[in-house]
Amino acid sequence: MFVEVVFPLPFRNTFTYSVPDDLKRLANPGVRVVVPFGKRTLTGFVINVSKKTEVKGEIKPVLDFLDTTIIFNSELIKFYQWIADYYLCSLGEALKLGVPPGSEVESKRRIINNKEFCAELLNKEKNKDSLKAKILTILSEKSEINFSSLQSIVKKKNIYSMIRNLENQGAVTVLDQVDKPKVKIKKSRYVKLAASVSSVYSILPEIERRSPNQVKILLQLISAKGKSLPLNELLHRTETSSSAAASLYKKRLIEIFEKEIDRKYEDQYSEKSSQIILTAQQVSVIQQIAESIESSAFQTYLLHGVTGSGKTQVYIELIKKVIEKGKNAIIVVPEISLTPQITSRMYNNFGDVVTVLHSRMSAGERFDAWRRILRGNCKVVIGARSALFAPLKEVGIIIVDEEHDHSFKQTDSVPRYNARDAAIMLGNILKCPVVLGSATPSIESMYNAQTGKYKLLSLPERVDDAKLPIINLIDITLEAKKNRMENVFSKTLIDDIASRLKKKEGVIILQNRRGFSTNIYCSDCGEVETCKNCSVPMVYHINGNYIECHYCSDRREVPPACSHCGSLSIKYFGTGTERVEDELAFYFPASVLQRVDSDSITRKKTMGSVLSQFSKGEIDILVGTQMVSKGIDFARVTLVGVISAETTLWMPDFRADERTFQLLTQVAGRAGRSKVKGEVIIQTRNKNNATLQYVVAYDYEGFYKKEITQRQRLGYPPFSHLCLIEAKDEDEGKVKAAMKDFHHQLSNYKKWITITDPSPAVIARIKGSYRYQILIKSLKTVDPGGKILKKAVIDSFTEFNRKSRFRDVKLFFDVDPQSIM
Repeated sequence: MFVEVVFPLPFRNTFTYSVPDDLKRLANPGVRVVVPFGKRTLTGFVINVSKKTEVKGEIKPVLDFLDTTIIFNSELIKFYQWIADYYLCSLGEALKLGVPPGSEVESKRRIINNKEFCAELLNKEKNKDSLKAKILTILSEKSEINFSSLQSIVKKKNIYSMIRNLENQGAVTVLDQVDKPKVKIKKSRYVKLAASVSSVYSILPEIERRSPNQVKILLQLISAKGKSLPLNELLHRTETSSSAAASLYKKRLIEIFEKEIDRKYEDQYSEKSSQIILTAQQVSVIQQIAESIESSAFQTYLLHGVTGSGKTQVYIELIKKVIEKGKNAIIVVPEISLTPQITSRMYNNFGDVVTVLHSRMSAGERFDAWRRILRGNCKVVIGARSALFAPLKEVGIIIVDEEHDHSFKQTDSVPRYNARDAAIMLGNILKCPVVLGSATPSIESMYNAQTGKYKLLSLPERVDDAKLPIINLIDITLEAKKNRMENVFSKTLIDDIASRLKKKEGVIILQNRRGFSTNIYCSDCGEVETCKNCSVPMVYHINGNYIECHYCSDRREVPPACSHCGSLSIKYFGTGTERVEDELAFYFPASVLQRVDSDSITRKKTMGSVLSQFSKGEIDILVGTQMVSKGIDFARVTLVGVISAETTLWMPDFRADERTFQLLTQVAGRAGRSKVKGEVIIQTRNKNNATLQYVVAYDYEGFYKKEITQRQRLGYPPFSHLCLIEAKDEDEGKVKAAMKDFHHQLSNYKKWITITDPSPAVIARIKGSYRYQILIKSLKTVDPGGKILKKAVIDSFTEFNRKSRFRDVKLFFDVDPQSIM
């Protein structure tokens, strides 16, 4: 028996292995396998099993299978193959999305070295800046180091010959060690009675004379009425030692055994279940989607519902119908901040068959959640992007909430997929309806609905007779001229906050920038304090009194003087959430404030705790980044303030207007979700901007018409396919030359696609690496499915690797990029 295996590595080949007789029963397509790969041991994915092979020469045997249950059936392998083909990655890299991180087995090369000998060799080295000197410096300080760690520190991949020479000299020894999975099943010792209660009672007097502690344990187990108890908890409760339990075990009065512990994520936020009467509009939407549920037919629905229109309740009613049919549901939300409220409502309706998946969970919680889903103990999976790849069987509906959100796009690892688009393809393969919900649908989704590709459904009114809040634009340039600005706040916004607080109403303030000041500027030399690794300004954080780069996380002490000229004339410009919080604390000292951004919401369950306190009125004002703009549904919020509308409006990106419209409309929707009228105050320097005027009027249709006309004229999505190609390296010359070579290969396809010249990215350097980009565009009139564009990229990459001297420069392909910065 032979298996074909793919690996989560950047090549598309499959590799054939033989299966030993004792493992044949485990050999199935769709399971993980541990195999030798060169000098390493790796975890791969079986995609085919056969009794014959055409491979000649030595075929290595499988070492082990990690799974007894099939993870990827033929439908799912087809889905992951689509991800690989569409987003230009290997099948193995795509399949890796479907397994929990840390559960793989792989070997690591470790270098064991003689520190003293390495120090001697370093002293003899003449060029202290050479690669060899850098390696010897590290090896003279550490007795052990991973090969990959050494590569990372010296920032060179090809150090093999150097290490081999050191090994020949006797300075180091290289070992291949197989690492066990970082995450595994958690087990704990449990205790229960092994004898009948009557027989235990009969010997209690005799035991009591010799060991009163043993009696305490027995009485506690009797009161448990046949249930097993955790051993540690039992010993703590009875104030006894493990020796007392061991004695009872020897007497065969108790049984001690290991039991698997299910690490279940629980949020601190919870809501009371309430009886909800559906509106006629909600009923109509549910009935239309239910037709696809009943017939198990694929159809994409775009649910365009204003904020507060009851989209979540529609999702709940649809899931009820899916479960009645014996099927299951996946709900994908963009932000972790969205999960506490929607998850609480799911638990209220469906109980323990709901499983949550997101990145704030511990590795053990994610592993157990994944295994729970695989075993079939779950009917509803809810979470961020990763929830889409849960091994849920019999999927009857896929729901993508806030479908417009750009965080659905994976940007920092391969494959760079869009979870919304992948959800639609998964629904197509599994033959189930897909619901895309949003108050501000993406331009692409609305275009697909207008052209008949999706079915458009609407919820144009809020539930419970609530009305959309009034939005007011405040021109802060005019306010400043009238002396009506209080630092970053207009007098209008300050007065309105005071009025709402007096009535014990909730207030949300949005400023989509972290930190206190976003720029540190020297008024003498004109230089800005920038990051050493990235071409961006350092941000001042007042709470810890440090400056930090928000791209590479480099953190430094606040400079006492300008680092360029030594001047003491340093000024702090720009406004972040910390400054907004600080000023609000000054104006409203009696109020309770809470900042909500990625700096303050660092620990697990923090967001749930904050929302719980805010809902009870224990927090008066929430100040935050875009995390406060969606998913927060509280009747007590009557005022939303936006410090600056321009944070996203002036970005050099074709989606800047769309992002601004969506962000401001979404945050405005947090106000007035009850019979108390809500209000939104947006501060701006550009009051007449067309996008802001559409926000004030709640005119999505007008904004869409304006935006779709511009996109068509300029040939941007949805009228074209885009692929952003990016090269990264610490040597700017090599990056530039590599992109020039790649551009030369792409030029063979310029008859069918538009290719920009290689140019530095807007942020030209991140984490020490220079970035150059090429944007490729193919019009859908010429290339409807994007096949020409992908062929151009793949063929050019093949030729680049064959011919270019700079093929060691890293290239990244981003199909359908959400940002071209």
